[in-house]
Amino acid sequence: MSTQSLENLTARLNRLPGIGIKTAQRLAYHILTMTEEEAEGLSSAIVTAKKSIHYCPVCGNFTEDELCDICSDPKRDRSVICVVKEARDVSYMERMREYRGSYHVLGGTLSPMDGIGPEDIRIAELVERVKTGEVAEVILATNPDVEGEATAAYIAKMLKPMGVRTTRIAHGIPIGGNLEYVDEITLFKAIENRREV
Repeated sequence: MSTQSLENLTARLNRLPGIGIKTAQRLAYHILTMTEEEAEGLSSAIVTAKKSIHYCPVCGNFTEDELCDICSDPKRDRSVICVVKEARDVSYMERMREYRGSYHVLGGTLSPMDGIGPEDIRIAELVERVKTGEVAEVILATNPDVEGEATAAYIAKMLKPMGVRTTRIAHGIPIGGNLEYVDEITLFKAIENRREV
């Protein structure tokens, strides 16, 4: 069975990250089985979130208020900034419940192949935050891929003359991992980031 509306719904769902065509079809059929009230509730939640959520002007995290919860929390350590690629990365970092510093969301990573340079992401804003003199350490927590490593190296180079401590999160073998299944790059990072015991 195929209708234009169903194909359109499936195509829209298929555009979402991580949603393949089969999953998009399953979701589309599920939405069709919802009551009209449930479907309107889903639609309303999407529209409301899109209209009311914006980026925090300080760190770039998602918020409905003037500042995000982290930037407005007086108990957070503003002398430490953890730099992440996307706003969703903040929630991943917060899950460990150990980090009490602040964040800076870049909104992407450097990718010359895609035409994304330093002026296209929030590097200048990070430099301005460091210039205030309140920042003692910047932790670079971009992904361990080519773009993430290039971005971390670029930021470290920018911050070096400013005298702020710049660190990079460690990468390597996960807890419970087995050397037999670890790729060469991950193993190299594990050796490179080794520490004394």
